[in-house]
Amino acid sequence: MSGYILVVEDETPIREMITFVLEQNGFNSVEAIDIKEAKERIVEPYPDLILLDWMLPGGSGVKLAKELKQGEYSRNIPIIMLTARADEDDKVKGLDAGVDDYVTKPFSPKELIARIKAVIRRVSPTLLAEKVEFHGLKLDPVSHHVTINEEALDLGPTEFRLLHFFMTHTERVYSREQLLDNVWGTNVYVEDRTVDVHIRRLRKAISGAGHEDFIQTVRGAGYRFSGKTVQKSKN
Repeated sequence: MSGYILVVEDETPIREMITFVLEQNGFNSVEAIDIKEAKERIVEPYPDLILLDWMLPGGSGVKLAKELKQGEYSRNIPIIMLTARADEDDKVKGLDAGVDDYVTKPFSPKELIARIKAVIRRVSPTLLAEKVEFHGLKLDPVSHHVTINEEALDLGPTEFRLLHFFMTHTERVYSREQLLDNVWGTNVYVEDRTVDVHIRRLRKAISGAGHEDFIQTVRGAGYRFSGKTVQKSKN
């Protein structure tokens, strides 16, 4: 599955309530009841966001958050801490661990969804956009479904974000640096050539119906996503 929220909560009633609310609002979810299970769930394709309880069997949610934010691949996953700890010192401790937001129990379903959407808008705004279509290529940012002529595609999370950005910004040339800022985020430090690697993966993924030609290399400038026929130029 690509495109989901990981719910790490050991109390069954709360966990089931959260997953129900997520599904009612169009989000996919995966559950974990302790630190060990949470770590097993945090593999590629990575979750779009983690809802993390503070006190868990096997360890502290704060400790896990700190560990994830130091990981090469997990550090970019936004985390919302869910906890009954409402003291200011506890909130500071959670935020210092790298969590993106802090929600105290009890909370209402409306508040939780609003906080989730706010964090996603801040961290990866394209995930909340409308469905987009381009020459038979369809992308649903909520369900993370991508199809070409109704045939489903399997994309990794980075390729998905890259394709979504391209499909919502057609006919314009973007440098590698601009793509890094818009797709990876301004706080992520990766090399420019990383873009080329994911461009190649994305081209391969959408090559079944010749759609790889939509991703055009503009020599000396960057990349453009266009339906106009040009002389093929690839890395």
